[in-house]
Amino acid sequence: MRALSSICTVLFMLMTAPVFADLEPFSDYDQSRSVYHLTTIQVDPNMHDAYLEGIEKTWVSSNEIAKKLGHIVDYAIYRSTLPESGDFNLMLVIEYASVADLEPDKEKYNAFIEAWGKENADAVTDYSQENYPAMRTIDGEYLLRKITL
Repeated sequence: MRALSSICTVLFMLMTAPVFADLEPFSDYDQSRSVYHLTTIQVDPNMHDAYLEGIEKTWVSSNEIAKKLGHIVDYAIYRSTLPESGDFNLMLVIEYASVADLEPDKEKYNAFIEAWGKENADAVTDYSQENYPAMRTIDGEYLLRKITL
């Protein structure tokens, strides 16, 4: 009986012992230099098409200019097709070449405003503030790196 109790105790200790990872960055896995700014959004029921129409005028248009200017690498929109998607059902993703591209930069800002137009920038801000709160809730924002094992 003592032997069984001892074996059970040892097994319990082994099963509950913390697991230590042996992976080393840069030798066992790599992290991308590029970073991805991910925004998760819960679009309200029956508002998906209206929201997509709006972000085509605002978010997509501004990202097209940023991409042409070389300020971003790419951007994407992902929508869940599952009816019970959890906390969010739409993701907006912007890929930057590096974290340095997220730093404030007056030259980049001025180049963007010149290409985009001050009136257009103001109109987009007004549209976004007036319409988006009734269509969606921003669930979260993340800054991610791609991991390659």
